[in-house]
Amino acid sequence: MTNNRNTIQDIKEFEVAERFLRYVQIDTQSDLSSTTFPSTEKQKNLSKILVQELLDLGITDAHLDEHGYVYATIPSNTDKQVPVICFCSHVDTSPDCSGTNVKPLIHENYQGQDLSLPEDPSVVIKFAEHPDLKNQIGHDIITASGTTLLGADDKAGVAEIMDAARILMAHPEIKHGKIKILFTPDEEIGRGVDYVDLQKLGADFGYTMDGEKAGTIEDETFSADGVKLTIHGVSVHPGFAKNKMISALKIAGEIIESLPKNSLSPETTSGKEGFIHPNGIHGGVDQTEIDFIIRDHNTNKLAEHEATLKAIVASVMSKYPSASFDFKVQEQYRNMKEILDQHPEIMEVGLEAIKRVGLTPERRSIRGGTDGSRLSFMGLPCPNVFAGGHAFHGKMEWVSRQDMEKAVLTILHIASIWEERS
Repeated sequence: MTNNRNTIQDIKEFEVAERFLRYVQIDTQSDLSSTTFPSTEKQKNLSKILVQELLDLGITDAHLDEHGYVYATIPSNTDKQVPVICFCSHVDTSPDCSGTNVKPLIHENYQGQDLSLPEDPSVVIKFAEHPDLKNQIGHDIITASGTTLLGADDKAGVAEIMDAARILMAHPEIKHGKIKILFTPDEEIGRGVDYVDLQKLGADFGYTMDGEKAGTIEDETFSADGVKLTIHGVSVHPGFAKNKMISALKIAGEIIESLPKNSLSPETTSGKEGFIHPNGIHGGVDQTEIDFIIRDHNTNKLAEHEATLKAIVASVMSKYPSASFDFKVQEQYRNMKEILDQHPEIMEVGLEAIKRVGLTPERRSIRGGTDGSRLSFMGLPCPNVFAGGHAFHGKMEWVSRQDMEKAVLTILHIASIWEERS
């Protein structure tokens, strides 16, 4: 056990930052409006590179399937019967901000200054507004140039898994069981595991590398539903519309205006509080659709929030007896804590690995979801480990080289601790 641990602690040569800098320059933005899978073909451009790099490391079964998933296996190098562990990250970046022509910059030896990004000096990463920057003194901070997101969500995780794979293949003295690697598309639009083949993957437990602050590991997410509200109005030529036209578009505006102002919205909630959030509207006089996302850490409260929304809709619609509406609820994902609490050893190993890296472990819940949320309920219990990125989905996104290196070491320790305990 001691030799395994010391070998990992002695590793000083990392390639994670160099890999990350290459990966973020490949546009992999997903598209919510697309009906294909993956939603954008360009996501495969990075996945193909990852497959080749894995093959070059000597991982012989690395391949890209027709759905855009990368699967690979690092063989066991121990005689022990060790649970098969999967490490997973997603290759796509958020549709919320451009991922085209990303130009990563390294701000070496950060000393607490505000970071003004050169291609748009109005984009300033301010020390006072990013509390985690206080932990980055002396680190090398990587940002984009001011016109795009960076892509740390989740190319930091991808680069960390790739560098850990390189180290494990080069250091057979680090004992571990069979390790599976999974890179997914379309996580940012909630479709990341729609076509994953868990039987082919063959893992017992997993860890997504998709978290934020160094030292954190997350075992709780929102539970999530989507609601599609379709309003059917009465369309009449506007020149002859008096007392006849009922605009579905205007009714939609009234419904949105009737939502709670001081609660149940993303902008008024924090911690474990849930919300009702309209995140898309399209249509016209005859028919208008509003897409809502419903979120809460308590799964039972989703139905309460949906009832609240439906009551608001019914109250507004009662003023327009000639109009009608459809209210359709679709399950999106559930709080992975419901599954992970049944397998406490997964979190115990993760927390111990973070300690061995020299960080203080911090157990967190996410006001969001990960691939791990759905994977857990599909049969692969899967908490979320820090990848080091911050300010996701926008131009102020940043990540520390040193934090990514800590994440690589955390992966190595997770693999070795499972072997030790078997």
